[in-house]
Amino acid sequence: MKHYLSLAILTTLSPITLFAAEPVHFTLAEVDAKESALTDFPLMRAVKSSIATRDNAIVDAIIPLSPNNPDNVKRLESVLSETQFEFLFPVRAAEYTYQGLLQAAAKFPALCGSYIDNRDADAICRKSLATMFAHFAQETGAHDKWMTEPQWRQGLYWVREVGWDETKRGGYNMECSPDTWQGQVWPCGTFADGSYKSYFGRGAKQLSYNYNYGPFSDAMFGDVSTLLNNPEMVADTWLNLASAVFFFTYPQPPKPSMLHVIDGTWQPNARDTQNGLSAGFGATTHIINGGIECGSGSEKPQSLNRIEYYQAHAQYLGVPVEASEVLGCKDMKPFDNQGAGAMLIYWEQDWSYIAGNPNGGKSYACKLVGYQTRYSAFKPGDYQGCLMHFFPEVVIDDSGTPTDPTDPVNQAPTANIQGVSEAESGAVITLSASQSSDPEGGVLNYRWSLPIGASAPSVEQASLLLTLPSPSSTETISVSLEVTDDAGLSASINHNVLVTVSGGTPPDGEVPYQAGYAYVAGERVSHAGGVYECKPYPYTAWCAGASWAYEPGVGVAWQDAWIAR
Repeated sequence: MKHYLSLAILTTLSPITLFAAEPVHFTLAEVDAKESALTDFPLMRAVKSSIATRDNAIVDAIIPLSPNNPDNVKRLESVLSETQFEFLFPVRAAEYTYQGLLQAAAKFPALCGSYIDNRDADAICRKSLATMFAHFAQETGAHDKWMTEPQWRQGLYWVREVGWDETKRGGYNMECSPDTWQGQVWPCGTFADGSYKSYFGRGAKQLSYNYNYGPFSDAMFGDVSTLLNNPEMVADTWLNLASAVFFFTYPQPPKPSMLHVIDGTWQPNARDTQNGLSAGFGATTHIINGGIECGSGSEKPQSLNRIEYYQAHAQYLGVPVEASEVLGCKDMKPFDNQGAGAMLIYWEQDWSYIAGNPNGGKSYACKLVGYQTRYSAFKPGDYQGCLMHFFPEVVIDDSGTPTDPTDPVNQAPTANIQGVSEAESGAVITLSASQSSDPEGGVLNYRWSLPIGASAPSVEQASLLLTLPSPSSTETISVSLEVTDDAGLSASINHNVLVTVSGGTPPDGEVPYQAGYAYVAGERVSHAGGVYECKPYPYTAWCAGASWAYEPGVGVAWQDAWIAR
């Protein structure tokens, strides 16, 4: 006899023998509904949004300055040019590339992504990069005081943990045994002789251990085995920087993610304040290495290094460092389960007794816990895996709710954009998605994505009132639209607009200054009523620096980069 159970408390069940493992059936819809109910809260939604990834086909197509790059990649390019990257990391390992950084951003849309609540996406992008780069300088820097380059520019020197390479055995693989659940969920790769591969630190974050390589591989490829079998990819490919972004966007409850500290999603509560935790650079150090560097009452040398590196990168990238920002972590106690970043993110068996349930009143449910298990709330379908692992008598099917074979299958909607394809810079235009359609005739939800420099009062209506950016020269921008039907199926489309700029070369004959452009030594620009020439090496890179500091004739330190002519 089959039992069809609700995931709520069960009643009116046929009597069964206490110790009988009688099959218990759920529909997939019931299981999905239970998982959704347990994970539907604001912090979980915010985290899932920040750890979302793009398909690798998009990542593989990334080319610097390509008009087809996603918007967050374009924003990163506008904040940090390839020339600036070369300047900031002059002694880096060859495996680290500017294109690799762009690919890492393409994989994680939250890095330099947009916000719909008026947060300054450009400022958050700059602060994110300054923070990551400071930690790169500490974690993978050369730390060589005899180099010509200052230590804050010696980051990404190491791509593999010092003293390790792929020929060495027995490193960081003590959790590989198939007798442990870690070894079962993240099975370690082996050499030809059967010995386990080594999961020593690789990449900008020095990713270590199979229980970190496995989840990272799953996030990158949808398969835990890819990087467990080929851990060298974390050093030799764009994954060396993507692994750092992975760490940057993922929380470690009760710690928030570094991204959420920087973009304001994490707001310290009374408990955090009591523990000395505040939303500044010091909190990101605490997230990375709080057990070693924080809470001792005096700043550790590693933390002092990070502060120095952060201040230098912040100045270069145009990030204001307020006097009130706590840069160190000497007075910070550990994050705990009463803080604002605390959340439960792993599935575990629910041991509750439910009177009347079959097989001795088993709960037939999983619950969220704070310690790591084999099942993550961040991975769709893991609730079902947890349920079936701990309750092997569970059967997932739709036999309790028969489907009429003549019922039509829901089809995806069609996205359509209508509007002008050319307008002057700064103009306000209207684009319409009203011709988008749903085959079933249902109501559609709209989501517009805007290019850098553009703005709109709403991005969730069928009509988009778009204020165009004001570039220094004519360029084509791309506006994206995603429409979603009431069954959750989506369709997307892009619409290009040629943004024209009236006027031409100024009367003095020099081209106008463009913030962030990679100028070469001796190149002249027209700006603020004068003509300025980019200084020779080693000052040249500053010409592309943050405009608040290096805008010719205007920035607070413009004379470090330019010569007035």
